[in-house]
Amino acid sequence: MIPCRKRPASRRIAGWGVCMRVDLMRGGILGTLGLSLVVGTQQVQACDLALVLAVDVSASISPTEYDLQMRGLADALLDPEISEALQANQAALTLVQWSGSSRQVVSIDWRRVLSEADMAGFSEMVNNTDRAWQIYSTAVGEALLFSDALFAEVPDCLRRVIDVSGDGLSNEGLKAHKARDEVVSRGTTINGLAIETSISGLTRYFEDAVTGGPGAFVETAETYASYPEAIRRKLLREVIKPAF
Repeated sequence: MIPCRKRPASRRIAGWGVCMRVDLMRGGILGTLGLSLVVGTQQVQACDLALVLAVDVSASISPTEYDLQMRGLADALLDPEISEALQANQAALTLVQWSGSSRQVVSIDWRRVLSEADMAGFSEMVNNTDRAWQIYSTAVGEALLFSDALFAEVPDCLRRVIDVSGDGLSNEGLKAHKARDEVVSRGTTINGLAIETSISGLTRYFEDAVTGGPGAFVETAETYASYPEAIRRKLLREVIKPAF
């Protein structure tokens, strides 16, 4: 079996997402060669989207603000449009918490969301995730590198997207723009959600130093109270496949 490509003197027969090459027989046989092949009718859809949900838990985020983030994210995942799109994409999701340069952790391992039950289960896990840290710095660059390395565990997914939210500038570890450039060079898209509670111009910082890749964008939450609606808008844009 070989991938579907144009090949001279061959026929391509679709089945199970691959093509079976049948070399044309030459010489020695007169007349018409009849060839019948039975191929499976079941279509196996590959994972279209692998999405890392990277949540800032640095010292600038209060316990109340952490709860607003997690509840907002959990509720957004159950939004009918988002849930249906993730299922249609056969998506893989994972949750990462990050803070200082040596503080990144996978809070929920990769999960494939193929049904409403899968979505409900992932949302519940997000809502019940305990905070990893409370007193450390903000290392956006390290969070991006950590998140990007996780895609090696889901090599069958076509699109790789990091969804990173935060309320401050990177102040520790590798510079955010350098990490961003490295991650984007490997084909990953980084989208941002800037929570502008205390730092004016944070959205511009995310645009200039954090986000990148095909179709990259930044959503803004003016306050933590507006975070749930902002994360819903962000997820809707991420789960819809770019038209290019």
